[in-house]
Order: sequence, then structure tokens, then C-alpha cells
Amino acid sequence: MAETGGRAGEPNATGVEAASAPERSQASGCMPFEDCVAGIKSALKNPTVRFLRERMEKAGCPMPLGMITAKNCGTADKNGSYGSAEGIMVCCEEMRYQDEISQLLIHELVHAYDDCVVKNMDWKNCAHHACSEIRANHLSGDCHYKRELLRGFMKIRGHEQECVKRRALMSLRNNPHCSETAAKDAVEAVWSICYNDTRPFDRAP
Repeated sequence: MAETGGRAGEPNATGVEAASAPERSQASGCMPFEDCVAGIKSALKNPTVRFLRERMEKAGCPMPLGMITAKNCGTADKNGSYGSAEGIMVCCEEMRYQDEISQLLIHELVHAYDDCVVKNMDWKNCAHHACSEIRANHLSGDCHYKRELLRGFMKIRGHEQECVKRRALMSLRNNPHCSETAAKDAVEAVWSICYNDTRPFDRAP
């Protein structure tokens, strides 16, 4: 069951969140908080969400349901986040559809999986953070062409990789340890290895 309250203190043990930034082509109404909580419960039945949670458990890092928190975040620069000590936070005031909640959980669970299996994962390290953002955007379906069209990006050929880079850079801007230049350099440096790393999937869904 999703919790409905936030936790006090820093976002996580390192003071850095892997935050997902929303992209809106135009303002639109978001769902009531109660519907968001119900949407999180429904998203837990999503096959990809279940698969990722199972793989985390097998890797020795089970994520209790209490580590998925519904909250009104009061900020327009993210729609959710993952923190090492805090788990996943869903910013309900940014959620409009059930699909958005499911996609957000998949995205953040990729971060959680990376945090579990990567030795010495350091979210303050721009290259580490960039790699996980590339993987999360690529493996979650965040950059499916239909979602890009809804955001107002009309490019068809090569859209997916361009989207993954754009969204990875957006998320790195939330990391106080990464300047704009450092973020761009990190994404380029790890791009090939991290884009082609599809763990725990056999291939990108």
C-alpha cells in the first residue's frame, strides 16, 4: 500500500535525488490526491513494475511497499524521484493519467535497481547519475514516440535517443553536484555503455 505522507529530513542519505522532470506541452488538470494513491496501487500490478521489483528482491534489495510514497511535492521541476534511503516518491500534483504513474514507477525502479546492483553507486558522481538516467529513460518507455508527440516533439527518425539524452540532462540539472557542462560531458562519456546496458531486461522493452 502506498503511503500518503512524506519523510522529514534530506531526500536521501547522500542528499541527492534521481528526480524525474515533467515535460508538459500545455497545462492540464491533474488527478485528485486520492486517485493518485489508488493509481499507485494499480500500478503495482503492472507486469513491468512487478518484474523490476522481483529482480530487485532476487538481487537482495527488496523494496517494501512503504518505500513508495504519494505526496504533493509543491514543485514544478519534478514529477517524482528516487532516493537511496527514502525509496520512490510520486508527486501527485503532476499526475494526470494512470499511464503516467505506471511509467514513473518503472523509471524510478530502474534507478532503484541500479542503486542495488552497482557497486559503490554515488549519486553525487555525475557519470554515475547520468548512466542511471540514460538507462531509466531508455528502459521505461519514457521516450516512446507517442509520448514524445504528446510533449510536442514531432521528430520521428532518431527521436528515441535524442529524447533519452534530453531527459537525462533535465534530470541531472536537479543534481547540485553537476554543472550544465559537467552534466553534458557525463552523458556523452557514458552514453554508449549505459544506453546498451538493458539489465535486468534481456533487451529494451
